Amino acid sequence: MTEKNRETGLLRARLAKRTGCNLETIRYYETIGLMPDPPRSAAGYRVYDDSHVSRLRFILRARELGFSIEEIRGLLGLVDRGTQTCAEVKDRAEAHLVEIRDKIRDLKRIQAVLAATAAQCSGEVVPDCPVLDALAY
Repeated sequence: MTEKNRETGLLRARLAKRTGCNLETIRYYETIGLMPDPPRSAAGYRVYDDSHVSRLRFILRARELGFSIEEIRGLLGLVDRGTQTCAEVKDRAEAHLVEIRDKIRDLKRIQAVLAATAAQCSGEVVPDCPVLDALAY
């Protein structure tokens, strides 16, 4: 980044606004090493460029898709080293998909149990409650 770009890049608040990411989340991603340290302006402000915007959007989208921080770190590591292959990324995505499908099955089971339990509840002002009884089980 040239000195001129350092002075005209994005400050953290602008990066947050441009990506829809919370300021504290950006700080966190920097602290844990997902986001690289940006260069600083002459005044000492962190100055971000388009590569930071792209990387942050990648992280945010991966989080939306349920990838863990460590899974994202692994994907970014491949990209950063330039060693990624479609096959390796696909393997990681498919492993994540298995986890997602397992979670969906668990959530459907939880939904069925809660629906059945709630259906047993009269909803009246009485001390006995099938929902509380099921939770105490």
